[in-house]
Amino acid sequence: MLDASRVILGTYGQAYIDGVWQTHINKLEASVELEKRELKLVGNDWTVHKNGSKKGTGTISGYKVTSDMISRGFTKFDIISKLDDPESYGHERVRLIRCMPDKIQLANWTAGEEVQEETAFTFEGYELLDPITAD
Repeated sequence: MLDASRVILGTYGQAYIDGVWQTHINKLEASVELEKRELKLVGNDWTVHKNGSKKGTGTISGYKVTSDMISRGFTKFDIISKLDDPESYGHERVRLIRCMPDKIQLANWTAGEEVQEETAFTFEGYELLDPITAD
């Protein structure tokens, strides 16, 4: 049976861009999509699949504190995502390699409200640095 205390809360997530902890970030999402090629072969009534290229996409968002994303422009950077809930089986770190913004938010504010900043990006590889494994 699932030990509920082992469920990881995003509260303990951290994001690092080129090694610098981004304390203002409150959401990070990244995924890899595999392009599968369909093949139809003689003598086989099943469609089979061959692995094609991979595409990494993600979004990082949080409160606007500095102009770092504007200053960075469209240069590539690495992101390290870290999850480290103290009740979990351990921590997980994933490195997103060669991230590049899809667009840069120059202005988006409303009087009396906190300014949020969201950046969609693509990446060209990933590395699982520290996996979480159940004991």
